[in-house]
This record gives sequence, C-alpha cells and structure tokens, in this order.
Amino acid sequence: MSLVNRQLLLRTRPEGLVRQENFELREQPAPALADGQALVRVLYLSMDPTNRVWMSDVPQYMPPVAIGEVMRSLGLGRVVASKSSRYAVGDLVQGLVGWQDYAVLDDARAKDWVKLPPKPPVALPTLLGACGFSGITAYYGLTEIAPVQSGETLVVSAAAGSVGSIAGQIGKLRGARVVGIAGGPDKCRHLIEDLGFDAAVDYKADHWKQALAEATPDGVHVNFENVGGPVMRAVLSRMVNGGRVALCGLIANYASGGKPADDYSVIIVKRLTVRGFLAFDYQDQQRAVQELVGWVLSGKIKAGETVAHGLENAPLVLNRLFDGSHTGKLVLKVADDH
Repeated sequence: MSLVNRQLLLRTRPEGLVRQENFELREQPAPALADGQALVRVLYLSMDPTNRVWMSDVPQYMPPVAIGEVMRSLGLGRVVASKSSRYAVGDLVQGLVGWQDYAVLDDARAKDWVKLPPKPPVALPTLLGACGFSGITAYYGLTEIAPVQSGETLVVSAAAGSVGSIAGQIGKLRGARVVGIAGGPDKCRHLIEDLGFDAAVDYKADHWKQALAEATPDGVHVNFENVGGPVMRAVLSRMVNGGRVALCGLIANYASGGKPADDYSVIIVKRLTVRGFLAFDYQDQQRAVQELVGWVLSGKIKAGETVAHGLENAPLVLNRLFDGSHTGKLVLKVADDH
C-alpha cells in the first residue's frame, strides 16, 4: 500500500495572524526515491516565529516561501525508506522537513540535516527546544554575542517562551541577576518559582515600566531581546553605558500586518551591531547541544514544551506564538514514533 503524503501549501500570504485559508491541504503519494535519497516520516514540527516571517514577501535571511510551495519548517523524523549511503532506515534526523507527513532527504544536501542519536537521552520535543535551535540560540546569544558576566543584570523578553526561558536559565548559571518579561501573572510566577529568575515583569499589567525600573535598580548590562516594540524601547532606556544587546527576534512586528517605524528587523537580517544574530550562523552547534543536554539531564536547566497535535492544525497552532497561549517550546506532533 502506497504512503499518503499530506502537505500544507502556501496559498496566499497572511496579513496579520495566520488563517487556515492561507493554506491548501493536498494529499498525494509519498515521493519515489532516487539513488542518494531517503524518505523521512515527519514526527514533530518546530513552531517558530520565523515561520511567520517566511510567509511574507519581505527581505529576509532565506527566500520567502513561494505561493504553491510546501510551507517551510524545521522538524525531526525517522527514515522509513532509503537509497542513501549516508542514512539508513530507523535513523533519527532533524532538518527543514516542511509542513508535511513525509520529506525527502538528499545526500547532495546532507549539510542541511543533522543525524541524531537513534535513542536520544531527552524527549524528542526537547530536541527541538532546550536542546535544539531554541537552546542553541540562547547559548550563543549569552556566550558569544553578548556574554553576560557574574554580577551583571540580564533582562530577557518573551522570557516564558522557548528561547527566553533557556536564556534566562543560562544567565543564572553564569551568575547574573536575571529579570524576565512575560505576559500575565501565571507566566511571571513560572519564571520565578520554576525557572529560578530573580524577578519577573508582567508587560500586560498597569505600570509595568515602573516595575521594570524597580527590578533593575543598577540598570541593565545585557538585554536578550525577543520582542521589539515598546518592550524593547523600555529595556533600552534602562541600559547602562556600554550595555550589550543580543537581538534575537522582533515577534511584536512579525504578525502585525504592517511595518512600524521602529521596526529593527534589519539588524537581525543584516547581523548589524547591536548585535543581531541567528543560530544558523554557528557551525559548531554540537558543542552547544552537548552542554545543553548535560544541563537538562543534571537538572541545571528545566526544559518545557507545549505540544499541539495534528498536521492540519499547523496554521492555527502557529498563532499561539503570538497570543501567548503557550509556555516553553511550542511543537506540533505529526505522528507517533514507532
């Protein structure tokens, strides 16, 4: 019996939040393999703000997803058929699998894929979060882009999200005073009681800017910025002379449907100093992953994921990144790992 491959194709470019009708769900047989190829059963998709960027026809660090193309997405899966000398049936791999049930892995593009241990020491969703690109981003942001030192004050925005939650915990491991900015009292409690942050600021509360000032009496030495907009401006106003900013993301602008005058996304795209950066820039990711896995296994870092289900739900699940209805890493489970 032939395998059926469901695919979500970009039909129209969203304005604001993503809608189901922006995509077409197509079913067709899984592709036949040529020599040097392997077929990957997608297990989990990583739901990231950059997915929303890829849907837009704007200058960015990768070409926008074209109308009619399978939606681009990082994910992981198992090799279920192979004509490749590099990959065998049963191998666990991570790469740009796309919003579909089956992806083709080509030996000619092997550098775009990472072979993972067949029985990894942490849960599969954690390999996309704390021990994946989210953790790698936090790791390099605070060790190379804007190294935070013991005794300094670090502010992390979107601190309850996949990158921010790890960044804050790395800051604590490096001896910093860590202040997280998140939306709602429950998330702020989570930052302090579960993740060990020193203080948390609820940006949805009245007088949150005053709360930020009170939480940073000595100013801000390092800002790990994920949000942009009013949050970023408020943190920048608290920076000490010579302070450093690791500009990771500008999620406040991604689904706004417009380009506000204070859109700093060019800093990320062009890697300008403040400094903007991307985890893709770092080739030695294994070093970061090994340290992150060690921290998770030892309990020094707590990994957390929100797991949604169903490939067909991907467009609406992605919106949870923008409405705040998740904590930690947001992943979409596509299939069981048999």
